[in-house]
Amino acid sequence: MSYQRYFIEAVNKLKAEGNYRVFKDLSRYAGQFPLARDEAKNRDIVIWCSNDYLGMGQHPDVIQAFTETAVAMGTGAGGTRNISGTHHPIVELEKELAGLHGKHAALVFTSGYVANETSLATLAKIIPNLVFFSDECNHSSMIEGIRHSRAEKHIFRHNDLAHLEELLKAEPLERPKVIVFESVYSMDADIAPIKEICDLAQKYNALTYLDEVHAVGLYGPNGAGVADREGLMPRIDIIQGTLGKAFGVIGGYIAGNAAVIDAIRSFAPGFIFTTALPPALAAAAVTSIRHVKQTHALRTKLHANVAQVKAMLESAGIRVMESSESHILPVVVGDPVKCRQISETLLEEYGIFVQHINHPTVPKGTERLRITPSPLHTEEMMQDLVAALLVVFRKAEVKQAA
Repeated sequence: MSYQRYFIEAVNKLKAEGNYRVFKDLSRYAGQFPLARDEAKNRDIVIWCSNDYLGMGQHPDVIQAFTETAVAMGTGAGGTRNISGTHHPIVELEKELAGLHGKHAALVFTSGYVANETSLATLAKIIPNLVFFSDECNHSSMIEGIRHSRAEKHIFRHNDLAHLEELLKAEPLERPKVIVFESVYSMDADIAPIKEICDLAQKYNALTYLDEVHAVGLYGPNGAGVADREGLMPRIDIIQGTLGKAFGVIGGYIAGNAAVIDAIRSFAPGFIFTTALPPALAAAAVTSIRHVKQTHALRTKLHANVAQVKAMLESAGIRVMESSESHILPVVVGDPVKCRQISETLLEEYGIFVQHINHPTVPKGTERLRITPSPLHTEEMMQDLVAALLVVFRKAEVKQAA
């Protein structure tokens, strides 16, 4: 029996649907974000789709913290924190994260995906008869965490408070509940009604679990996220975030009161049995967080550039999704093949990299370009982007309303 045909047929099906992923071979220039080298074409390009929202992955202070710690402590953590001990930089990182979110404690994981999947699955191990209430647009990591928990779940329509309350009301008040949602939804670029969800959680005796991965570093007086901006941090029981986006490194974390963090630390397989984040990465993350907290100008410039690019796109007749109310600008193409072709043409003919987003990341028929302006994109880069999109959209016969 030949098993190869299963793999070949599965991939061929993706290719026929226009959903096959091809990774771009790029080399970023330290200190020159958003410029990078397209290794396939041997030329410089401008990145317009990075999740390194503030360019902190190439900040000289962050690089220095990384290199100095690697020289002093080596490249690896040596194993899990239980077996090999906890290196000091990760202890400092967890203190920094707890302080950022105004919580008693934090716990660092190897990625934001692992933080969500493991934390949510572990909650159901700790709390008997737990039921989850999850927004239908939650990230795959949250969906998988709830699925692996084997706990009962209810999916509420995206940001639909009436539907959420209807589902909450159907459960006994005394039954343990967790409402799981995000602050910024990265594909539609909208923001959750956090206060109203907290009100429902209080009314129906539920914990709140808020994913702030696309918001930490970018919102609030200290960059702690949308809950921070809206003064709602104390009402969130568990905050989950990432070090791999606005902080420019890698890793994920949760923050909350001491009891919940200690319990998850003690029972979560994805934490207990995984090699810890290396010291150099932890030290770089601490440096990045401290810099972002103190440098309000970065956030101000980011949001100013987002507003400017959005205005330029709409003035040119290129429609940004109406749901967009954050720093992400999704432009719907609505066809997987055209969406991929537009992305490829922008890169090959204009040196502009905007990755196409197709199914299953977004629903079929809503394929899109996801544009993420940074504080470091220049006026000239913005003009080049809009001019190129106009030409490419016209050639692809993409319908765009003014």
